[in-house]
Amino acid sequence: MIAAFRYLGLGVVTILVAACSTPGLDTSTPLPGDVTAPTKEDISLKPLQVPSLNQLPETPVRPLAGKYQAVQWGALPDWKNDDLEHVWKGFINNCKGLMRPVSGSLVMPARAAPRAWQPVCQAAQNSALGADSTDTAAIRQFLETHLQPWRVLDDQGKLAKNTVTGYYEPLLQASKRQHGVYQWPLYAVPNDLLTIDLGGLYPELAGKRIRGKLTPDNRVVPYDTRADISSNPQRQPKVLVWAADPVEAFFLQIQGSGRAVLDNGKAVRLAYGDHNGHPYSSIGKWLADQGELPLAQTSMQNIKQWAQEHPHRVHEMLNVNKAMVFFNEEVITDPLLGPKGAYGIPLIAERAVAIDPTFVPLGAPVYLATTYPATNTPLRKLVFAQDTGAAIKGAGRTDFYWGTGEQAGAQAGRMKQTGEMWVLWPKAAGAPTAR
Repeated sequence: MIAAFRYLGLGVVTILVAACSTPGLDTSTPLPGDVTAPTKEDISLKPLQVPSLNQLPETPVRPLAGKYQAVQWGALPDWKNDDLEHVWKGFINNCKGLMRPVSGSLVMPARAAPRAWQPVCQAAQNSALGADSTDTAAIRQFLETHLQPWRVLDDQGKLAKNTVTGYYEPLLQASKRQHGVYQWPLYAVPNDLLTIDLGGLYPELAGKRIRGKLTPDNRVVPYDTRADISSNPQRQPKVLVWAADPVEAFFLQIQGSGRAVLDNGKAVRLAYGDHNGHPYSSIGKWLADQGELPLAQTSMQNIKQWAQEHPHRVHEMLNVNKAMVFFNEEVITDPLLGPKGAYGIPLIAERAVAIDPTFVPLGAPVYLATTYPATNTPLRKLVFAQDTGAAIKGAGRTDFYWGTGEQAGAQAGRMKQTGEMWVLWPKAAGAPTAR
């Protein structure tokens, strides 16, 4: 991300990888699968099914850190000018997530209350609008009929204006077999990787996890570093694909997910699976410290150029970062849908954001008012709060999902704007609440 990296859901990364305030992959960092009950099924591929209210158990309310102020739809800047492209598809998919029962576990980030949303999702299911509807007028009428905008305030009750950064899904060239330029492996989750939930033993450590492996004498020790894995063939997990470029493969790990275009013309998604538990170290900062590149010039493009000019030092550079991400391979069934965010719902380009769930519950539709990257041109859209991030903290703090590929990456890399948001909540449910 713009100010810091994360390995979350998708993950967020600035194109600049220099002296960022970079959180490590430590036990305090939440991870994909920590947010909702882990599942292999893709609920976006199934029809929306809305259970009755008595099938959705009441769970204790989780207090949100921020405050909310009810406003009229006219208070949303440029609301009538949002073309609502892909919004209905996003809304239906979001309802599929909203209609999952919550466990009530405090380990999971706060989610929008399913019982509050049941009548609205039922109305959406019964609507004459198709799942891929482009009827802008009908979609806008549905939203205005059933939802109430609430301006997001900070914990002091003041207007929450905060930083809006951007993230994206990388695209890289790869092959299923090692040959030619395809020499850089991206691995599946190792069979011997242990994940230990400390909160199971110590409630005060709820949400904290460590990664490790079991030794022959039954001790749990830290898992292998990147250097350990790359240098020892006996310790290498299954290779999912071989990438053509080491720096692009590295950046895909920072993002946490991406698409691989194979040399046979097909494409697969490499979705975040797990990580080895070691903290992240910036290769950009290392290059600057070594006097190889000025700190301000450690962009991905310049790092790629340096790697091409110094092929014998590529492993040295990469191994500075002990952290390694492992992936699950997924079939791409709908090119419009990106990887799943922390909410377990596939993200749609320019219609999804990462938020701080202590202020905005996951699954809430949000109206975002900010500006396009490095400009004063207004960017005002209805989006869905479907992801989180280690650096996304505070009321109004947002990460905007730009989509897949080089152009999306360029937009994400330039984006560090100021914005504000309004949570859109069922009219009959009162102020936004979380479970």
